[in-house]
Amino acid sequence: MELYQLRTFVTVAEHGNLTQAAEVLHLSQPAVTAQIKALEEEFGLALFERIAVGVSLTRAGGELIEEARSLLNGARQLREMAQRLAGETRSRLRIGILLTPGLLRLGPLCQTLHEHHPLLDLQLRPGLSGDILNLVRKKELDAGFFIGRHPYSNVTGWPLAKLHYRVIAPPSWQEKIIKGDVKCLGRLPWIGTLPFSAQHALQQEFWRKHNLRPKSVLEAGQEEDFLELVSAGLGLALARESTACAMAAAGKVLVVEDAVLETELSLITASESADSRLIQELHAAVIAAWQ
Repeated sequence: MELYQLRTFVTVAEHGNLTQAAEVLHLSQPAVTAQIKALEEEFGLALFERIAVGVSLTRAGGELIEEARSLLNGARQLREMAQRLAGETRSRLRIGILLTPGLLRLGPLCQTLHEHHPLLDLQLRPGLSGDILNLVRKKELDAGFFIGRHPYSNVTGWPLAKLHYRVIAPPSWQEKIIKGDVKCLGRLPWIGTLPFSAQHALQQEFWRKHNLRPKSVLEAGQEEDFLELVSAGLGLALARESTACAMAAAGKVLVVEDAVLETELSLITASESADSRLIQELHAAVIAAWQ
């Protein structure tokens, strides 16, 4: 028994006419008759009986027709699944991630992607925020996480969350910080930042906002490094509000009052790729993780 024989069986049953079934199947009538005869011989049953206007199912044929339809439908679903899996084995998704994986909720995100696309070649590329933006623009990354605001029309961003940053200082600098005077921060040293890091862009934005021109000491790129250097008494820095407050509660840093900067975390991709199926599904998975 072959699938094409079952397809012929179902088609003849639906049309009740060998000639019409042959036209639908793009076969000759003798070929249709031969397939039905072969199936009847294999089953040891007559499937059709002749009537004045064509053929009709015998009682046995009527018992078998739904099972034949079910088998054909199962074969179609199997073929569609195989085609989908074949497509996934060729699919690759390169995502730029910031050096703060807890912030990005990567666990739930990757779990969702793996459940829906088990054969997807998922590549997580850690990097600085500005580097991720440039790689997305050049399509060396399919998507990425970005902190801040970008001016590029060829990049589409989906906001995920508002982030608040606070200025932190060494605990011993309490007397150097004048309450309500942000200008005093320009007279104190800051921890230097790497050019393409989110910290660099945020620090520059904060300085411009308050017209500050402080001196930088050292240079760091990750939030953990800034916290450690500030705690050691080397200078000021920006830190996410939740982290800054937790460190302050532990007595490791001082959070400067009235020194707040708001920005946002986004998922970004090249604008011409934003409507692709894989990017849309990534976007949905990210939103689900953030909900």
